[in-house]
Amino acid sequence: MTHAVTRRRVLYIPGYDPFHPRRYRELYRKESLQQAELSGFEIAQTKGDSAYSWHVSAHIEGVDVETEIEVLVWSDIVSSSMAASIPATYAQLVRTAWTYIGSGALFRLMRLRQGPVIAALYPIVLLLLQLGVAVLAGWAVAALTVWGLRAIWPAGEVTATIVSIIFAVATLRACLRWFKTKDSKVFAYYLMHDYAFSARWNGANPPELERRMEEFADHIAEAFATEADEVLIVGHSSGAHLAISVLADMIRAGRIPERRCSLLTLGHVVPMVSFLPCASRLRGDLHVTGGQGIVPWVDVTAPGDGCAFALCDPVAVSGVEPPVRTGPLILSAAFTQTLTPQTWTALKRRYFRLHFQYLCAFDNLPGTPGDYDYFRVTAGPQRLATRFADRADSPSTKRTAVNRFTDMTP
Repeated sequence: MTHAVTRRRVLYIPGYDPFHPRRYRELYRKESLQQAELSGFEIAQTKGDSAYSWHVSAHIEGVDVETEIEVLVWSDIVSSSMAASIPATYAQLVRTAWTYIGSGALFRLMRLRQGPVIAALYPIVLLLLQLGVAVLAGWAVAALTVWGLRAIWPAGEVTATIVSIIFAVATLRACLRWFKTKDSKVFAYYLMHDYAFSARWNGANPPELERRMEEFADHIAEAFATEADEVLIVGHSSGAHLAISVLADMIRAGRIPERRCSLLTLGHVVPMVSFLPCASRLRGDLHVTGGQGIVPWVDVTAPGDGCAFALCDPVAVSGVEPPVRTGPLILSAAFTQTLTPQTWTALKRRYFRLHFQYLCAFDNLPGTPGDYDYFRVTAGPQRLATRFADRADSPSTKRTAVNRFTDMTP
């Protein structure tokens, strides 16, 4: 067997995540050791050359491979977009709901997968419920205040009304603030900011994100100047459509050498953006990336991931499939098969944890060459295209174009 890779650069683009990249470094360290023990290979991790990178030494399939993994950071942009006050978040709720409902995108998305649509509706419903509880609490406090003051001072009708209003507003604010402090458990504000980030610009990228994507492209170009046998771009969740756009720009500019670059997208939510009216830039990028022969593209999702558009070809469903389709190869991570029944039972209600399972160990992999294993893909001796050369698209792949907006920016 000929192994093409002994040195690799992996550039990872996370989703809408405000956390420091060390979170991904520690996740890789923990999960890679677990997968190595399960699968019988060797892997070790050390500090990388930058604050956002780590070095992996692995002995997989009989070959020693050295891999440098780096996170391409946009968490500062995410954190800035999440700095909205409580009233501003409710304003985002109204604007986001109108964007998706008024454009018809919400109803078309429901024809693909209900899971991610429910995930999109979840923060709206929960925030409205929180507001309703806060209003009821404020009303109850106001009623008790008026009753108590009238009992003490019957002539003070106006004073009782004013005081009750002050107490009601204070109670409402206190309730909403308390709910926000508990958001690390329910993720209502987090998800609202996530969907509002795309909805604010109707699917277009904000200027600061476009500038950051240009920096990503320059960083990827620098990776081509190294001795790496493969430069693997990994885009997870919202990071998938950023990776697609960055590589599309580089393909147009002729900045990608033959057989040096591969693209792996995981748990994508592309239609949440590409179905919006002003996402012509992304639709054009999907058209380019789906019809080129320079960068092999593999897309992995799983029906068990309720936050992703599982087994939906992001190019085809967006209505921009090129005349000659070259990608992506659509694969299922098949959580119900690749995780033991015990692990699946423990995780199946932990929706946000499942959305990160693509980056974690699978404890029930059959062990066949075409299995999806994040650590063999990122630290093993085969190129992405070679590893999955014998795989066909999942038979459950959805390709029907249901997008109303199909204009593209060249």
